[in-house]
Amino acid sequence: MNTLLGIGSRVSHTEFGDGVIINLKANGYTITFLQDGVKIIKFDTPLTVIEAIEPDGDLVSLFDVEQALTRVLQKWVDQTELVPLGDKWKGGKLILKPGRTDLSQKEMPIDAFFHKIVMVRDRLRVLEQRVNASTLDDEEKVNIQQYITRIYGSLTSFNLLFKNQHQQFVGEKTTADV
Repeated sequence: MNTLLGIGSRVSHTEFGDGVIINLKANGYTITFLQDGVKIIKFDTPLTVIEAIEPDGDLVSLFDVEQALTRVLQKWVDQTELVPLGDKWKGGKLILKPGRTDLSQKEMPIDAFFHKIVMVRDRLRVLEQRVNASTLDDEEKVNIQQYITRIYGSLTSFNLLFKNQHQQFVGEKTTADV
């Protein structure tokens, strides 16, 4: 089969039986089969055509465009800067020792803990950007921004782990700090 089929075409596959083409992708057809559900079948797979529908002139579906755009945006939005751990902490471990003697202590590599702290910081930044770009009114934006600033302030305890001061958490500034 060399002819491209359009959405709505009815086909038969040797393994999956009868089905209907519901989408065209870059690598093949998305077909809903009566017995086996939805499958992606490559264009060069032999299919028996029961009823052919002409393909639309625009072979890119809105769904494919949305998916591609989502992947690109996630790639760039989720980009995190490289934040180095302070030299004195490299190779160290975080030890959590409970106050009760019947419980055992837990250990975690400090670089894994630091990575989680940096991810919290990066996600707070994305949240801040989304609040600023949102359709909330200015008063609501300011209220949410104040909460975010307080969260940053609560996280300043972890600043001793950062190698570079400019990458540390900053909470509310007093007039003496400005």
